[in-house]
Amino acid sequence: MGYALRTSTAEALSDCVIVAIPKGKMMTLLRENIKTSNDLVGSLLSKMKNDQEHVADLLTCSAEQRLARVLLRLARLDANGPSLVEIPVLSHQVLAEMIGTTRSRVNFFMNRFRKQRLINYDGGLEIHRTLHKVLGKR
Repeated sequence: MGYALRTSTAEALSDCVIVAIPKGKMMTLLRENIKTSNDLVGSLLSKMKNDQEHVADLLTCSAEQRLARVLLRLARLDANGPSLVEIPVLSHQVLAEMIGTTRSRVNFFMNRFRKQRLINYDGGLEIHRTLHKVLGKR
């Protein structure tokens, strides 16, 4: 269909549907519907901000802090949220690729988090709000 070659992969944590919108229809929609256009621009700016934060994390944070941040984001846990959220279990290899380290380092950190009762494996992966303490004063 003329799509560019993709060099990365994605894994869904829940059921999802991918919808392809032809470029012409999308351009017409964006021109005619200012709310849709604004929503798209807002989403793109948010994604760009998240990407910049991720690069900054890679440069300034330890792998342990990056793992804690990813787990908290996956659980959508902030300092004022619920005390515990369960997320689907991800392989340590997938987590390692997300934070830019090795599977063995992720295994080491996950065991440390579990011993500190910051996470729990019991069927699913439970993330405790107290995992924020790994991030320090940031």
